[in-house]
Amino acid sequence: MSEQSLPDGARPEHTAGPPEDAGTRPGHEEKRDKHADALPEYAERVLDVAELIPPGRVMTYGDVAEWLAEGGPRQVGRVMALYGGAVPWWRVVRADGVLLPDHELRALDHYRTEGTPLREAGRATEGHLPRLDMRRARWDGGERAQGHT
Repeated sequence: MSEQSLPDGARPEHTAGPPEDAGTRPGHEEKRDKHADALPEYAERVLDVAELIPPGRVMTYGDVAEWLAEGGPRQVGRVMALYGGAVPWWRVVRADGVLLPDHELRALDHYRTEGTPLREAGRATEGHLPRLDMRRARWDGGERAQGHT
């Protein structure tokens, strides 16, 4: 996906891809400094939503786009891929509950630590990795919905 598919004002200032493991580098738990690097406005809003998701809960890329009433799942995914390293990226997920490819083990560690509901993998599942139990893990904004963007 290219930056052209992000909503207006959400294109990154650079055109190179993200640094290796941009969404999962060590230190991602630290609060991001909103003034350190100028992010596109849409990216800021996506990251703000990711920070609202409580531990042990998840939102899909589409849920985040719906929450913002702008963009779509692919645009949210692009923002997370480029800028998500400073927020709890493992809480913004695919709708089918499949763990983020190439980051499954890191995400799984976070899910287990936070008590995120998981479904055990069946024997036919590639890699025998669990999936998120979306019925139980999905967060709709609940108690924090009053302060949403």
